[in-house]
Amino acid sequence: MTSSTDKDRVFIFDTTLRDGEQSPGATMTHDEKLEIASLLDEMGVDIIEAGFPIASEGDFKAVSEIAANAQNAVICGLARANIGDIDRCWEAVKHAKQPRIHTFIGTSPLHRAIPNLTQDEMAERIHETVTHARNLCDNVQWSPMDATRTEWDYLARVVEIAIKAGASTINIPDTVGYTAPVESADLIRRLIAEVPGAQDVIFATHCHNDLGMATANSLAAVEGGARQIECTINGLGERAGNTALEEVVMALKVRGDIMPYYTDIDAKKIMNISRRVATVSGFPVQFNKAIVGKNAFAHESGIHQDGMLKNAETFEIMRPEDVGLSETSLVMGKHSGRAALRAKLKDLGFELGDNQLKDVFVRFKDLADRKKEVYDDDLVALMRAGEDPENDRLKITSLRVQCGTEGPQQADLVMQIDGVEKTTSQTGDGPVDATFNAVKALFPHTARLQLYQVHAVTEGTDAQATVSVRMEEDGRIVTGQSADTDTVVASAKAYVNALNRLIVRREKTAPGEDRREITYKDVS
Repeated sequence: MTSSTDKDRVFIFDTTLRDGEQSPGATMTHDEKLEIASLLDEMGVDIIEAGFPIASEGDFKAVSEIAANAQNAVICGLARANIGDIDRCWEAVKHAKQPRIHTFIGTSPLHRAIPNLTQDEMAERIHETVTHARNLCDNVQWSPMDATRTEWDYLARVVEIAIKAGASTINIPDTVGYTAPVESADLIRRLIAEVPGAQDVIFATHCHNDLGMATANSLAAVEGGARQIECTINGLGERAGNTALEEVVMALKVRGDIMPYYTDIDAKKIMNISRRVATVSGFPVQFNKAIVGKNAFAHESGIHQDGMLKNAETFEIMRPEDVGLSETSLVMGKHSGRAALRAKLKDLGFELGDNQLKDVFVRFKDLADRKKEVYDDDLVALMRAGEDPENDRLKITSLRVQCGTEGPQQADLVMQIDGVEKTTSQTGDGPVDATFNAVKALFPHTARLQLYQVHAVTEGTDAQATVSVRMEEDGRIVTGQSADTDTVVASAKAYVNALNRLIVRREKTAPGEDRREITYKDVS
């Protein structure tokens, strides 16, 4: 139970690594999961749901290592309502300084039909599994999946059972994004008022964005008495996504006048982790996304610009630096030195050692020679394009593309494969298609291109283009990304980057491993 001094604190439960990773194509590598977990821990996330340990050996290993390395956050694993899942979850999280088991079962009529359980049979299973989890771990969270479409009498009954069995956090998921703010607040308020023991536990809210109300529903639940919000960076998640961490955190921060609650999140770290999650997931942030979108602090209208010059508060309710966005955007050029580059990158959230700085400085000088003005976003793209340690089996040596208004385009490619240089010329329907055909000719594969996306990092004809690709082969999904002032070159590098990741996945993954080996319905 929260004490009177903590009654206004809202705990942030981040499920980017579990629910967020369930987005089709958003699968992260082991090292990427560890990195994101570390960033979440550093920014003050209270609970990190690190994964679903029973799903695969890869998930189990990631959750275990995150648990062992976490410094401050509670580390949580997800488990279905059966003993095997719960035992596996405990094995993964038990070495954390603060472990948590999160177990769930679908309680709505639609979800009760999946395991074909009666209300009484399901109630007995809830009692048995929550009790088992509590015997293993002091910190147990329980969720009735699809709670917002569960009959009130039955929902109240099973919540009481879970509390009596030892759950200290009760999460109320809006699994399909069906509810509305007034319902979200009323449901939490009624559960706390009417269920025996409800005032002695923390209630949580987990909202999906199918109707575009996830953030509103989460904040309404807090008004109703919830003190834990489950969310993801950038709102990542299956279907339309989850409640966005950055939105609820900044809403509580900016509108404390009507929502007198607080979190312990270091908001200045938001922009850096948003960019990183976008990169590793392969899901770029939409330009007009609240808080972290490229246009969130941009002003083009003459009236807006005039107001901003006179007083920024005329059109900005928060400062860019509040979320870790640098106030200045143009400070670097071809005459800038290593010290200035190191300082600028530190401002952008990148801490570099001497060897890293040496490599980045070379690439920065090359970029500065090609671009008259180097912006913050150019530097971020530069860092992201050169940071993948897996990019070593395949390397592009040179690329020449011949374009014309008639006939197919031709790509002349020289590429190293395991240190051996190979050459080919291939045609295609456009320069990018020809380039991809050339790569495939030198390195045959069966991977299917699921996504090809290009966006300009900054303005102007010399802008860097960031290219993202997503590829799938035998259930393995990988993403690749690269940036260059030449869009075709960026495309080739992103494609090869994805293939290198695929090679690593092939070598490290036993048949079926690191994919969803079981069929399950999730709490999200």
